[in-house]
Amino acid sequence: MQQLMGALASGTTAPAPQIDCYLPQPGLATGAAIVIFPGGGYRGLAAHEGPGYANFFAQHGYTCFVVTYRLGVDGFRHPAMLEDGLAALETVRTHAADFNVDPQRIGVMGSSAGGHLAAHTLVAHGQYESAVPLRPAFGILCYPVITMQGEHAHAGCRTNLLGENAPETLAQSVSCHEHVTVRTPPCFIWHTWEDAAVPVENSLLFASALRKNGVPFELHIYEKGRHGLGLGAEFAWSTDCLRWLNGNF
Repeated sequence: MQQLMGALASGTTAPAPQIDCYLPQPGLATGAAIVIFPGGGYRGLAAHEGPGYANFFAQHGYTCFVVTYRLGVDGFRHPAMLEDGLAALETVRTHAADFNVDPQRIGVMGSSAGGHLAAHTLVAHGQYESAVPLRPAFGILCYPVITMQGEHAHAGCRTNLLGENAPETLAQSVSCHEHVTVRTPPCFIWHTWEDAAVPVENSLLFASALRKNGVPFELHIYEKGRHGLGLGAEFAWSTDCLRWLNGNF
């Protein structure tokens, strides 16, 4: 594992995200990379959705970068998290040659609140200027938070991201399905029908927006399973994800 430090895409002087790199074994590298945002409700970072994923995908040839981004529990609010996510992409793409990574094959992955951050980078990459492109090649969204409005929003994520009593216009601006375009990258998405923390409608909303804009995606809705399963699921979402990655990127 190696460490990088990202420079904020906005050019501000706020703290940069920490990026931990997990390298595949020699001879296994595919040349593709995954920038991973752990979940945790924008109040923490779940290890099984960060290093846990990174170790797994590195074993299958993907160079992985786990991002420690700023959190609402520490007093940070949007756009700090988005800036950290895009800064991580900027840093990884800038240093791609150092890790034998193809700069055109760098995607993002996130679970729960980390899924929101991943989805946000997929739809908001055009909001910042950079010396390198900020558009990810693909997205992997695991039981993601997508909307910050209405009955399907996750109240804790909304508060930690936007603060108390945030106006609906601000909530709409970070509801990722509202901002999908034809430029949004292809996605692999999975969720469970039983998820009581982040309703499955979040993934359905994003998949529907991708469909309306002609963006390719693969969506898996499994009936059984609690929120936050990660690689501990009884079903083989990771096998399906690797097949999708290997076939497209």
